[in-house]
Amino acid sequence: MIAHPAREEITLEAVLAALADPVRLRIVGDLAAGHTEMACVSFRLPVTKSTATHHFRVLREAGLIRQSYQGTSRMNALRRDDLEALFPGLLDTILAVARQHGSPPLQP
Repeated sequence: MIAHPAREEITLEAVLAALADPVRLRIVGDLAAGHTEMACVSFRLPVTKSTATHHFRVLREAGLIRQSYQGTSRMNALRRDDLEALFPGLLDTILAVARQHGSPPLQP
């Protein structure tokens, strides 16, 4: 079983710290672009597998994503409802600014 913080345990500081990294921002951007769930291997990340695992763990522990297993694949889903309830408009604003400034390359 994969541990996730409860909605009330998600903090603004943890969310912002997690999104401060371009690789993690890219992962969240990919999930926000309409993918309900994506396997870890589906992301085209410019890092090693172990580094990618670290990034997914940081996102999960910050409360940005929920991970589950489907067979041998670890699936990732954005916790948009939880984030929107806690910090209305924050995620969309961060992703829009990131797209506007072209860093990192995010899905439209």
